Amino acid sequence: MTRLKLPAARLTAVVAAICLALATPALAGQDSAPAKRAATLNTLLDEAMAEHTDIPAMAVLVIRDGAVAEQAFRGVRARGADEPVLIHDRWHIGSDAKAMTATMIARLVDRDVLSWSAPLKSLLPGVAMRPEYANVTLADLLSHRAGLRDLDDTADAALLESAFVDTRPLPKQRLAFAATALNEAPIGPARGASVYSNSDYVLAAVVAERATGKSFEQLMQDEVFRPLGIHVAYAPSARGQILGHLEGQPQTGLRADNPPLIAPAGAVKLSMADWARFAIDQMAGEQGRGALLPAKSYVVLHTPQGATPAALGWGVRNTWPAGSPVRLLMHAGSNGRWNALIALAPDQESGVLIVANTAGPDVEALQTAILMKLMGDMVQSLPVVH
Repeated sequence: MTRLKLPAARLTAVVAAICLALATPALAGQDSAPAKRAATLNTLLDEAMAEHTDIPAMAVLVIRDGAVAEQAFRGVRARGADEPVLIHDRWHIGSDAKAMTATMIARLVDRDVLSWSAPLKSLLPGVAMRPEYANVTLADLLSHRAGLRDLDDTADAALLESAFVDTRPLPKQRLAFAATALNEAPIGPARGASVYSNSDYVLAAVVAERATGKSFEQLMQDEVFRPLGIHVAYAPSARGQILGHLEGQPQTGLRADNPPLIAPAGAVKLSMADWARFAIDQMAGEQGRGALLPAKSYVVLHTPQGATPAALGWGVRNTWPAGSPVRLLMHAGSNGRWNALIALAPDQESGVLIVANTAGPDVEALQTAILMKLMGDMVQSLPVVH
């Protein structure tokens, strides 16, 4: 089978990468006069694409004061074709969609369909599980503090391959996955350190599916995408669309992504404008202007759990810049064919979204540099909102 790269340890990895970038004045712009920081978004992207010709396409969007301020797109939908990327194209944002999954769960909690604190043994009645998982909560799952190991494309190769050909409805597949995962030995205690696990999000989706009788995909439409006016795709990529790339080659079909079984961990494709709609609502929500939840529920989503940087679907950074710290919500996502980063300053209702239709350490390093250059310039030009 074609070996798939599962969404990696994106939350802790991106926090570390961005913290490193923030400590570098050249990226954060802290030692530069305003005139020296005046490079436009288009210039940044032109320079990046000219230097990194192995990236077929990239897009960047900047949010300022709760609205899209500027965006830029460069490159082609697929290597070897002459179709340029267009403003309406849908990009795969990988694990950055975990914040969307968490928001769907929060909507169900807000209506008392689910509870943040109810134990897994009561949320999944009839599902046998090891005693270590019996009192795990949804908040534990969504902050990667359940003690569950992550899926691995080597150890779990047979499971993933079977998921590609499994014809059972997805909720039944996910319930079967839950019965397997919850009977594996934990890698640590519940409510301890945050140890990134895509399995956590599949299990959270199983809880939601069991409580509502709806599939995860339908719940996302009903609870997040339709209310925000967002149009997404879960279907396999096809020629004529923007495609992810593996080893330089455009990927199409079912195996161009992870199996639909694990879509709750991140399988959304959407336009940059629609991704921005979600990001803007997350920030506005804390001020009581969200379309999906009351302010207190957005705050719950964005609050680190325990002594970790992990919130529900987000990583949180509270100590940058040193003189006047700005709270950041961050995440990164990749399925090995795409790479996406997001950083939001919710108190300023501003942020940066960036995505490429290829992946790898060099791609993420470049995106991190661009993102933090833009964030560094932006934060210095915006008042801190109290």
